[in-house]
Amino acid sequence: MNYRHGFHAGNFADVFKHAILARILVYLTKKDAPLRFIDTHAGAGRYDLTSEAAQRSPEWRDGVARLVKARPPAEIAALLAPYLEALGPGDAEGRPDSYPGSPALAQALLRPQDRIALCEAHPEERDALVAALGRDARLSIVGTDGYVALNAYVPPKERRGLVLVDPPYESPDEAKRVETAFARALAKWPRGTYLLWRPIKDEREDAHFLNAVAALGAPNLLRLEIDVGPIAPGPHSPAPLRRSGLIVANPPFGLIDEARALMPWLAKLLARAGAGGQIVDWLTPPA
Repeated sequence: MNYRHGFHAGNFADVFKHAILARILVYLTKKDAPLRFIDTHAGAGRYDLTSEAAQRSPEWRDGVARLVKARPPAEIAALLAPYLEALGPGDAEGRPDSYPGSPALAQALLRPQDRIALCEAHPEERDALVAALGRDARLSIVGTDGYVALNAYVPPKERRGLVLVDPPYESPDEAKRVETAFARALAKWPRGTYLLWRPIKDEREDAHFLNAVAALGAPNLLRLEIDVGPIAPGPHSPAPLRRSGLIVANPPFGLIDEARALMPWLAKLLARAGAGGQIVDWLTPPA
């Protein structure tokens, strides 16, 4: 395993992804009926921002630290409140005690009747995940391939919930694997909510991915993207990521309006030298 998220935890892409993830979970928990959160690439669950990795590549300084120290207007503060509560307070530099990955965020926001299914194939990361989340009757953690597990997990018996597909993209064919797994899962559970994250490194490759997903023929696919502008190379990021995107399949009612309010503010907050940008639009419109 070459990729270690500890070098990148709390960066702009995490802030963007987890702010949206929190909004979806908040909406889904409005109904009393239980739900299931499925994470195909769970990682270590929680990240120590004082660790050697975080100190050697302190991407959190231009991500979560900016957010923690910000003073957003009331509308934005309300949208960010669940995510910020899960983060906890920051120190003088805006650094939380630890950064909650998607599993820890779901653990904080979901209810006793909900269930959390996590997949992490790498033994070291899986051990860290188990230690980070502790004993929790809602949890199921497996060490199988996330794409294989997803095919078994959907549709969940609750018939409600969210699937997060968030691989590290260290394999050249990762985008194709995401597309294939999403198509298979959508065929089995067409009304489920899915959140697909991707780094955007090459414009043409990303356009190919978007076209392939749109060609699946599913309606109601929301496209969200953030661009923070050029970032100087570092020892652990020779080609630093400046853009990332989310596709939300069957987004909760009102998410597009929340994103239209939240995304411009986030892009401005996280931008480098005023060069940020964002996209909120339908990849395929609702039926």
